[in-house]
Amino acid sequence: MLQNIQDITAQFPILGERVNGHRFVYLDNAATTQKPRRVLDSLLDVYEHHNGNVHRGVHSMSNSATRMFEGSRGIVAQFIGSAPEEVIFTRGTTESINLVASTYGMEHVGKGDEVIVSLMEHHSNFVPWQQLCERRGATLRVVPLTIDGSIDYEAYKSMLTPRTKVVAIAHAGNVTGVINPVREIISEAHKAGAKVLIDAAQSVPHIAIDVKDLDCDFLVFSGHKIYAPTGIGVLYGKREILDAMPPYQYGGEMIRKVRIESTSFNDVPYRFEAGTPDYAGAIALGEALRFVSEIGLDAIARHEQELTRYALDALSSIEGLHIIGGANAARTSVISFVIDDVHPYDLGMLIDHFGVAVRTGHHCAEPLIDSLGLLGTVRASFAVYNTQDDIHQLVKAINKVLPMLR
Repeated sequence: MLQNIQDITAQFPILGERVNGHRFVYLDNAATTQKPRRVLDSLLDVYEHHNGNVHRGVHSMSNSATRMFEGSRGIVAQFIGSAPEEVIFTRGTTESINLVASTYGMEHVGKGDEVIVSLMEHHSNFVPWQQLCERRGATLRVVPLTIDGSIDYEAYKSMLTPRTKVVAIAHAGNVTGVINPVREIISEAHKAGAKVLIDAAQSVPHIAIDVKDLDCDFLVFSGHKIYAPTGIGVLYGKREILDAMPPYQYGGEMIRKVRIESTSFNDVPYRFEAGTPDYAGAIALGEALRFVSEIGLDAIARHEQELTRYALDALSSIEGLHIIGGANAARTSVISFVIDDVHPYDLGMLIDHFGVAVRTGHHCAEPLIDSLGLLGTVRASFAVYNTQDDIHQLVKAINKVLPMLR
């Protein structure tokens, strides 16, 4: 456990709330994380003291907002090991993936080509590629999983051919938390001449990432899963690839010159940031990454892994409970489970009465859930502010409601 866990938890105002008279236990962090006071304050500070449209004014407020906005771009770049100009601000992981599919994908995937995804992908990293393949007459190939929920690496390698143009793979699964061997996946894809997009939405809050070391071509994540606000996300792309990609949207900021006859476009990253950006959200994302860096991502990971092991052991005491994915597989702090003869929705709804928030359903991963023959799962996911007491309350709540459900 983190030595200063009480001090860390106290920084999150919402954790002081009570639900139906019970202490609020938030275990839905894989969906979105809560926000520390300093991140909330950073939003207010922007609008109270620095509000001015970025890049577009000569007045003091515009210049101040621009400095803070671009400073956050630098913080993100340092956090993932990239250059600032390789960081594009988007609304989140979903928009980042759609941007790549709609630009790089439309230009480089054609009839007879192939795109590889895996069975564990979130819909956001499945449907854009599925739709691209339908439009372009290409084939979507889906890597199966092993018994412990990991990517079948040998099957993956056998799928790579000269026709493979894009490999889009989650760094970690949002249902099982299983961590994929992305460095090896990227290396094999490059041997086949394919570009690789890594969906890091579920890994950036838990695993130190260096995009240069991984050698991925694209990497995407959402701010709200790492203690930042909703509506702000990141697309990293190698500079030489971004330079060759056409714009995704058209309008202000992304242009260099507009004439009646033609338009020329701005350099990256601005070419892909049409319109007024969510500069307040981007600044708050920078503050969230400072928060994580000050605690230390390695320390956070150790804390979360200890909690995950503790939770796996505690949940194993519940009769009829089954963990989805191998309990011993390399994983982030995500545990999905089912209980014999109990519908996940019913369980999630009832334990909420005892102040425990979990996620239920297919978790926007229907192909995976369907392959398991399930209607859905219950998912508990942990963050830096969670404690063993939270797990005790989860197990206690489950045991209280089970007699009502069986």
